[in-house]
Amino acid sequence: MKTLTAKEEEIMNFFWHKGPLFVKELLDFYNDPKPHFNTLSTIVRGLEEKGYLSHKAYGKTFQYFATVSEDSFKRRTLKQVISRYFDNSYLGVVSSLIEEEEISLDELKKLIEKVEKGNEK
Repeated sequence: MKTLTAKEEEIMNFFWHKGPLFVKELLDFYNDPKPHFNTLSTIVRGLEEKGYLSHKAYGKTFQYFATVSEDSFKRRTLKQVISRYFDNSYLGVVSSLIEEEEISLDELKKLIEKVEKGNEK
């Protein structure tokens, strides 16, 4: 599945948190100056072409809904980052987090415990 631009991801967040929406409803989530309706419509159609959205027709207007869950998107994005920047090494990711002090030793111990408990099942 294709990656998303920042604007596409922003719009997908509306669908993930609000549910099915008409393009007109998306405008309500923006502060002034609001994006133009045609701009949002173009981005939404692009998301549909990428497989992230689908629609249900109501006459000449469409209500769009997410076809990819937020969790699925997060997992796939994380895997892409690990593949691209860490040569598919999860150990490399954890090492980097420890070196940059983004994760404490206590948090790492809890993570190890969680993994060990998961493996016991």
